[in-house]
Amino acid sequence: MKLSIIIPAYNCEPTITELLNRVNKVSIKGLKKEVIVIDDGSGDKTYSILKKRHDILLFQHKNNLGKGSAVRTGLENSTGNIIYLQDADLEYDPSEIPLLVNPIVEKKAEAVFSSRRLNKDNMYSSKLYKWGGAFVDGLISFILRANITDASSGSKAFTRNVYNKIKPLTSRGFDIEAELTAKMIRNGIKPLEVSISYYPRTHKQGKNIRWYHAFFILRSLMKYSFTQKRDA
Repeated sequence: MKLSIIIPAYNCEPTITELLNRVNKVSIKGLKKEVIVIDDGSGDKTYSILKKRHDILLFQHKNNLGKGSAVRTGLENSTGNIIYLQDADLEYDPSEIPLLVNPIVEKKAEAVFSSRRLNKDNMYSSKLYKWGGAFVDGLISFILRANITDASSGSKAFTRNVYNKIKPLTSRGFDIEAELTAKMIRNGIKPLEVSISYYPRTHKQGKNIRWYHAFFILRSLMKYSFTQKRDA
């Protein structure tokens, strides 16, 4: 079996080398590994750093198309039986990848989401992001009628079969998380949530998401929550 680790990267010059070094240390018994990095039109030296790596599959968007577009590029070029989405900014520690992947390997779940909220020791960059994120996640759970504490979390794992059920994906930005969640739920796939560590960054440190992205996320949620599920 193979694990595809998909990493969308945008202006991650300060973190990308450390991130990939940590990803390389991840080993899960019985799984081969491919690491797919998508440079989403970075304006710093991210792509120059990535070009020198021989341990990744590298794709580049000439212009910044958004996180969702980068994730879609990675998914379309992945070959693994299990797919893992990893942000490039080190807010999520790659050493915890097995926490999400092992339940799939052990056939306890088809999809596993990380949850920052299940770990009460986690801190947030501001109260706005903490309570704003909780509000958005609460709406997601209410609309989907699913008890999901952290649908907007940036690390998720799921099987190739799950991906085949929910594709094609169309989101271009941060709303990709809402699309993934809504389509899984509408196809009868209930993600397992596991507690993870979270190391938030501020905007000065390069955090890309802004408060107004919540409106795009909710718009995407409404769009994909009421679409018909794909035929089996």
